Amino acid sequence: MDSQREMLIEQRVANDAKSPLVAYLLAILLWGFGAHRMYLGRWMSGIVMLVLWGLGWLMTPILIGWPLVGLVALWAVIDLFLIPGMIQEDKDEMRRRLGSYWT
Repeated sequence: MDSQREMLIEQRVANDAKSPLVAYLLAILLWGFGAHRMYLGRWMSGIVMLVLWGLGWLMTPILIGWPLVGLVALWAVIDLFLIPGMIQEDKDEMRRRLGSYWT
């Protein structure tokens, strides 16, 4: 019975997990807007990224916005390497939650 429960959990995790393809497409196409972070459930950091991006571009005419734009651009590039780990963390959390639910 235990292996059947584990199989059901793994099937549920596979069905409900976030798509790496969607996350990468959002990160590449809308990189400064933080849409990939919001898609992956990191709402607060996604909103912070969006606000910094917007403020940076609003302040570029007076030249003080460029550091913010650069910071968000660097953050977006780093996120390209962090996306697999974020998806794995979500899967692990889902497994833990489902495992404790079915015990």
